[in-house]
Amino acid sequence: MHGLRVSAVLTLIVGAAFLGAQPSAPAVAGPADPEPVSLVTISVPDAAAMERLVESGADLTERVRPQPDGSVQVDAVLTPTQLAALPQLGASLAPDAAPRASTTAGGTRDRIVIERAVWYKSRDGYFLSVEASSSAAQAATLTVAWKGRRGTSGQAEMVAYVDAGAYLGHQLTAPVPADAQPTRITVTSAGGGKAEARVAEWPGGDRPAKTGPGYQKDFVTQYMTPAQLNERIRALNRRYPKLTELIALPYRTNGYRRHAQALIGTAPAAAVVITSTAYGSEGGNDLSVELTDPGTPGSPLRVSIDGKLVAVSLATDDSGAPVSTAAQVAAAINATPGLPVRASVYRTDPGAGVMAPAPPVQLDDFLSAPADVSRAPAQVLALRIGSRRDGSRTGVLAYAQEHAREWVTPLVTIEAAERLLRNHDRDKATRRLLDRTDIFIVPTVNPDGANYSFYDFNAQRKNMTNHCPAQQADPAARNTWGVDVNRNYAVGSLSDGYFGASASCQSGTYAGPSEHSEPESRNVIWLAQRYRNIRFAMNVHSYGGYFMWPPGAYRLDGRVTLPRPTRQEEAYFLRSARTIEQAIVAERGTVIWPQQTGPVTDVLYSAAGNSADELWYDYGVYGWDFEVGADLWNPSTRRWEGVGFQPPFSEGHAEAMEFAAGLISLIGIAADYREP
Repeated sequence: MHGLRVSAVLTLIVGAAFLGAQPSAPAVAGPADPEPVSLVTISVPDAAAMERLVESGADLTERVRPQPDGSVQVDAVLTPTQLAALPQLGASLAPDAAPRASTTAGGTRDRIVIERAVWYKSRDGYFLSVEASSSAAQAATLTVAWKGRRGTSGQAEMVAYVDAGAYLGHQLTAPVPADAQPTRITVTSAGGGKAEARVAEWPGGDRPAKTGPGYQKDFVTQYMTPAQLNERIRALNRRYPKLTELIALPYRTNGYRRHAQALIGTAPAAAVVITSTAYGSEGGNDLSVELTDPGTPGSPLRVSIDGKLVAVSLATDDSGAPVSTAAQVAAAINATPGLPVRASVYRTDPGAGVMAPAPPVQLDDFLSAPADVSRAPAQVLALRIGSRRDGSRTGVLAYAQEHAREWVTPLVTIEAAERLLRNHDRDKATRRLLDRTDIFIVPTVNPDGANYSFYDFNAQRKNMTNHCPAQQADPAARNTWGVDVNRNYAVGSLSDGYFGASASCQSGTYAGPSEHSEPESRNVIWLAQRYRNIRFAMNVHSYGGYFMWPPGAYRLDGRVTLPRPTRQEEAYFLRSARTIEQAIVAERGTVIWPQQTGPVTDVLYSAAGNSADELWYDYGVYGWDFEVGADLWNPSTRRWEGVGFQPPFSEGHAEAMEFAAGLISLIGIAADYREP
């Protein structure tokens, strides 16, 4: 992201939390229940405050919007505790800051350079986007005025983009509406600078190829769970055996499973967390624990097992009162051989509180999916599509749902696969694509997390591998466990010193204990290693409406990015992106904003250890990222509004349609590719 500033407003997005499945936590959480979360828009005053938010483990989305007052608004998934801590991290609920006073060096006029001035026409009308820079850097106050056809005119304030201390230019907060096509702009500075330019059309690029009569599309009818996604690509393989094959990726996931747990006693001082050694689905859910009063004075602390019941007889003093502390009970359980459980005190509390007798409490893995949802380690599937799948054709990898809660993203890959296969025999352009490319589609990289998002906690971002120590592994913390798959790769990673991932196991961007510690990331890289003809890749994410490519990470000190592509490579990335964006526009008029098209570090933020960087730098794969779910223009409020991770299916369906067209356009680019 360029400039990190957050206005002083904390607003719940309309509709409050996520749509679709509801969070499993109650409105008021008890000691064993996770806190509920909300999808909110927060505001932060500067880059340092945003960095504190990232390092604190705040679960930030990809929807980032600089504001005219010098702040940046960003959507985040936060608990009430995290909301309450925002002021300490630099966020504020105070009114927006007053506009900055502009200054110029030495009292002379600043020099203005217009980097890009473009207009576009979408289903919502005409819009203008302008990017410029000033020799006075972020101290400048820039305003753009425009004129155009049918007498249209207007003006808007530009905002400075400053990221990790580096000034990257000024831009409009978002494209601004115009009554008709703008043709010329003038950017002026409060410091006296001025520049003019003609306005070009965006996105430009090649128009999508025309399809033949009878071309079929629109094959997704609902959000799909991992099991449904796998069955869909198996069905395509059965129906089109000459054009497809299934690839079982080699690294099985953790599985949709957890160890069963119970919280016994009163948190924090007089509570013990009991955890089964077996997963809940493998016997842990059958276990119970009880604390009993022996009823006699001077009794020692005893632990025994009776079938599936772990019985703890508390120690008593000379008067017969129980005296065993939480720490003593936990130690006694762990010291008893042959028990199917382990125990710990509650979080960081020393456990000095005295435990009271308690009736049997059954352990639970707190997983709510029906029994037909497998708990076993999952095998991730890829569908390979092409007329000649022998490595002689240019390979294209499309993979989705690294982040579990992004329900629209698998639909993009399924819709594209359906269009390619069903239109092969009836459409010459489609037939050419399958003749000239070798396509690998992975609808869900992270099936375990996706199941957890569908059935338990729809805000789940990460996988289900829990690397947290006992102090962070009580039942109420269960929605914070897991690894961010798209921070677990091996180029520009956290361990390499790059910014944008966390070492905290409870953070939304937890990078894992090491690079490629997770099977999900190893599966993606295995494809690139095994099939060296893959030259293009699209990582499908949501939401916010971005189109991005490497570099995706930088070192915070000095904002040193991974190596930039060469000028020729950068031009190819941009030229291809504009062609792909034309295909997206053709579906329903959605335009990906120009200021959200470019390298990740230029248009979003630093994302240490992401997959596109490893594919590009280690394997020479042109790696792109979609962020589907562009903002929607509200003509009543005349504002852009975010769509969220799980919009009503009517909107999710429309996003799948347009980005599937974009994915097929990428395949068309691959079909024309020739090795340099």
